[in-house]
Amino acid sequence: MGERCWYVTTPIYYPSADLHIGHAYTTVAADALSRYHRLRGQDVLFVTGTDEHGQKIERSAAERGVSASLFVDGIVGRIRDELWPTLGISHDRFIRTTDPNHVRVVQAIFERLKDQGDIYFGTYEGWYCLPDESFWPDSKVRDATCPECGRPVERVQQPSYFFRLSRYQDRLRQHLVDHPDFVQPSSRLNEMVNFVEQGLEDLSVSRAGVGWGIGVPGDPAHTIYVWFDALISYLTAAGYLTAPQEFQAAWPPDVQLMGKEIVRFHAVTWPILLMALDLPLPARVFGHGWLLIGDTKIGKSLGNVIDPIQLVQKYGVDPVRYFLLREVPFGADGTYTEEALVRRTNVDLANDLGNLLHRTIAMVRRFNDGFVPPFRPGIAEPGLERVADEVRRDVAECLEAVELNRAVDAVGRLVRAANKFIEDRQPWALYREPGAREQLDNVLYSLLESLRVVSVLLSPFLLETPGRIRRQLGLRPEVATWDEAKWGQLPVGHHLEEGTPLFPRLEALGRQATASAAEPAAAPSPAAPATPSTITIEEFGRLDLRVARVEAAERVAGTDRLVKLTLSLGDSTRQVVSGIAQHYQAESLVGRSVVVVANLAPTKLRGIVSEGMVLAASEGGQLALVGPLDPIAPGARVK
Repeated sequence: MGERCWYVTTPIYYPSADLHIGHAYTTVAADALSRYHRLRGQDVLFVTGTDEHGQKIERSAAERGVSASLFVDGIVGRIRDELWPTLGISHDRFIRTTDPNHVRVVQAIFERLKDQGDIYFGTYEGWYCLPDESFWPDSKVRDATCPECGRPVERVQQPSYFFRLSRYQDRLRQHLVDHPDFVQPSSRLNEMVNFVEQGLEDLSVSRAGVGWGIGVPGDPAHTIYVWFDALISYLTAAGYLTAPQEFQAAWPPDVQLMGKEIVRFHAVTWPILLMALDLPLPARVFGHGWLLIGDTKIGKSLGNVIDPIQLVQKYGVDPVRYFLLREVPFGADGTYTEEALVRRTNVDLANDLGNLLHRTIAMVRRFNDGFVPPFRPGIAEPGLERVADEVRRDVAECLEAVELNRAVDAVGRLVRAANKFIEDRQPWALYREPGAREQLDNVLYSLLESLRVVSVLLSPFLLETPGRIRRQLGLRPEVATWDEAKWGQLPVGHHLEEGTPLFPRLEALGRQATASAAEPAAAPSPAAPATPSTITIEEFGRLDLRVARVEAAERVAGTDRLVKLTLSLGDSTRQVVSGIAQHYQAESLVGRSVVVVANLAPTKLRGIVSEGMVLAASEGGQLALVGPLDPIAPGARVK
């Protein structure tokens, strides 16, 4: 490393079982922050890893009849070599607490603290939570349950080494008061201040009779407490005691991310450990909320885990990453459902972003032969440049503040503004208007440039989508710097590329509309719920319902149900494949007015591109197309 780098950590995860969507939530967040800071030209140190020692691991391995080392190697391999690559995690270092280098650093720190009187030998009597590997005094425990996780605790009495938390209590409290951004969000800070003000008891930092751990130097009967060992991994990964120049460049961490259940270790034990070592404290310890199923936390011990790899295999990496980063305010609890993931993909990615790209590329092909038109500043400004500049600043400010969901939503604001811009400026009308060529060029350029800016702004969050947008714009797929998000860099005159729809709409949970999918029903089946969930007026407003006139219709060869329709929307024509052949003769449809969902993401059915959906009502075996009662021009908005 050269000069000061930006250092972010996830917790080092406990490999007692495969990791789940909650662990992915933290790690994808750290990855997005890392990608953003790299785009800003900063050296980044992004550290994740595994916390592999302790009694829980030892017991889990024994239950399976294998050594602890063999047990953790299998799980760690799946995390490091399968899970994180599947999610596109761009960590710089993956640390294992079984790494020989880490063992040496932990033992050196233990000896130093013992020599300076911060660690002493005594007898521990109190409570121990095996699932959390945490010690609790009598004053914190009620009804023999862990005050942190609510599970049963064990009563233990044994000789132990202790770390003098009490020596640094006042100093830590003052740091919390003087640095209100140290623990975030603020609700967690208040919890930690209250915890410290109640008085800190010295922490037992060794266990007797536990073989799977780092040995206490000079005392083979004891191993070092797993949490003491784990916290030091952040020092080891940065080069403490082994790579002085790298450590100087990285320390202290800028952001340390974790679930709220382990904030206490990171906001109390961890800073006191650093104080005892005369090291600067992290700038921010951020305890985000939980992903819940119903009202229950997702957890390995609860048996309600969601496998992120299976989700990516089912829906793709970008929808999964987008959902994790967008759905829940970062810091608050949020509910996970697969239905919510599908809804986010359909509404935000397929309808808003995918349709914007498709409509814009189609209009440039029709109105300018597929070439990027010139932009003439002297013509009345269309307004998207101002929105793009505001969004770029907002995204940066939100990411600096670790407000990831707000950052992602800010990008969506530009997408929504561009979609509204199409409706307001009506490029098809400018195309027909004499003397409006320069205005049309400005409108088309502004739409293309907005998409280019969006591709840059999305690059910390999504892996594949930015490059796919850029390829269709005729650009290199990689985003090199954050400055590329500034307006006005789209080259004029080069040709746009053809591309497939960004996000085929997920028609139902677990079923994606693709060329290999079954033929679609023209309307919901009788088994569908009679009372769907309510939506807001804003959600309804995202539907672009248009009156269309059927110009041509023909049966799709080799099918019983599909009809290919050519529809006029006034300013443009649209090809739609509909499953209505068992209810209508194709030739009888020509000249008829229907209602079409005009901003549905294109998909392929039997190899034919379908660019929308014709609305129909169904009951039992009957089906009726939806259309206006009175004559109205094609293209009229249904609202």
